[in-house]
Amino acid sequence: MDEVTLVEPAVLIRYASDIEEEIARLEAAIRQVPALASIYNPRWLAIQLLENDPVLLEEVRRCAGGEAVLRVWETARAHLRQHYGDDLDLIVADYRYGFVHSLVRQVLTRTIEQRITSSDRIDRIVMHRVLGIPIFLFFMWVVFKVTTDVTSPYVDWLSEVVHGPATNWVLALLHLAGLRDSWVQGLLVDGVIGGVGGVVVFIPVLMALYLMLAFLEDTGYMARGAFVMDNLMHVLGLHGKSFLPMLLGFGCTVPALYATRTLDSPKDRFLTGLLVPFMSCGARLPVYVLFASIFFPEHTGQVIFLLYLTGVLIAVLLGILFKNTVFRHYEESLFVMELPPYRMPTLRSLWFHMWEHISSFLRRIVTVVLIASVVIWWLTALPVRGEGQFGQTSLHDSAFAFVAEQIAPALKPLGFGSWENSGALLTGLVAKEVIISTLAQVHQVGMKQATETVPRTFFQDIGVIGLGFITATFDALRSLPLIVGINLLPEEEEAPAVQLMERMRESFARTSGGHGRLAAAAFMVFVLLYTPCIVATTTGRQELGIHWLLFALFGQLGLAWLAAFVVFQGGLLLGIG
Repeated sequence: MDEVTLVEPAVLIRYASDIEEEIARLEAAIRQVPALASIYNPRWLAIQLLENDPVLLEEVRRCAGGEAVLRVWETARAHLRQHYGDDLDLIVADYRYGFVHSLVRQVLTRTIEQRITSSDRIDRIVMHRVLGIPIFLFFMWVVFKVTTDVTSPYVDWLSEVVHGPATNWVLALLHLAGLRDSWVQGLLVDGVIGGVGGVVVFIPVLMALYLMLAFLEDTGYMARGAFVMDNLMHVLGLHGKSFLPMLLGFGCTVPALYATRTLDSPKDRFLTGLLVPFMSCGARLPVYVLFASIFFPEHTGQVIFLLYLTGVLIAVLLGILFKNTVFRHYEESLFVMELPPYRMPTLRSLWFHMWEHISSFLRRIVTVVLIASVVIWWLTALPVRGEGQFGQTSLHDSAFAFVAEQIAPALKPLGFGSWENSGALLTGLVAKEVIISTLAQVHQVGMKQATETVPRTFFQDIGVIGLGFITATFDALRSLPLIVGINLLPEEEEAPAVQLMERMRESFARTSGGHGRLAAAAFMVFVLLYTPCIVATTTGRQELGIHWLLFALFGQLGLAWLAAFVVFQGGLLLGIG
């Protein structure tokens, strides 16, 4: 082995006095081990060990006499952790970069135009240590206001199309085929149209959500959001890189769980995977919109924003709990990211990102939701009590009601212990969108609305659809001031097609003893927190393993019940609702 002559650095980077003291002690211990001192500069090695370099720590462990160095290292780390917490690595790196920036300023002269760009000016505001998080919450608030208020006219228009012209066309075809008033009519009108149609009407809501998120991402702000949230992520034992999978969770839990693969440490992957389901996915949003518009029509946007914020806050609390219990022995990893430049998104890129999510949602409608709607209709048409025949039995005597009644008692303390609600939550395990289609079916909205529509010709229906779309567009434009609380829309009577709303108001008032709004709030909290869809569950099995998956599933179900119990019973004690 050739002899190597070590050269002392001409310039030393000085750190805080307490850090320098520990460096000196560790440096002295290293000099006592010739096998290390002859290869590495003792001061450099001491700093690397304080930064918890895993390769060098392993080499010191294997080296003769390294045990003494490790004892000094453990004492130094413990002492400095009392002063700097878990951010010692960042503090050391900050001193180093501070020295580099100081040196650059001494040898390089820049003009003011070169030094401060428009991007820098924006970043000083949106990435400010104090203002950054409120600005991020403001943007999220705008997203949800646009998602709920501006898209509402299109939701009403689609609802009228589904329960009006579309239902008329199906009934006309059934009449030509001689199947009017048969079980086939019940399957197509109550099952397919009542179930799938109840989900289709919320497509404008999801289009607006994905379009707004794509805009924020393509402009470059979402990366800044991850950077701003880095400090909050550290509270959870994570870093800003974990914010990106959690942000994906607002769209869909499945890709968010797959995105945890980008995280380096097992602790980050498992902890992020456990917290992702508490970010409300797009499939839950139609449920929130339906319930908020029924029970809180004047504060729909605020209620939905509070639900999303509640999910985030619960994830924060659980992250702190897991960090100090299950994952307390894991070291934190560093977070380094490159911020993209600000740019104006193109319409093509926005459409591409939005359509990618919407097409996935449409595929779920024609597969999962359609199959679930048919199965639910079959269960509601199958008699298990009474003397009714298939397709003609009352809902209360159906197989679906019998199964749902076994679960309903567990939900009575939550204020929504009816078989209709328990059945909807049960089918929501397949996909959260199915909750709406189930409620529409068990309240028998499809058939009643179909029989109440005014007969029209095909071309008259086409004209009504076109006129309704134009009216919805003008109403959507007039809804934009609602973002800042200004209502330019005329007061209108509630549409008779929204029959589901009346029946749900009656149902929740009955099960809650007259506290329907409070029970509806508890129901939304339950939907927010309970077990995700079956596809997300399968993905969790792949990414987390069976043991972590079971821990997450039972934990989510128990937490959902407890949170809904606190909302309803706590509200009763406080005289709310």
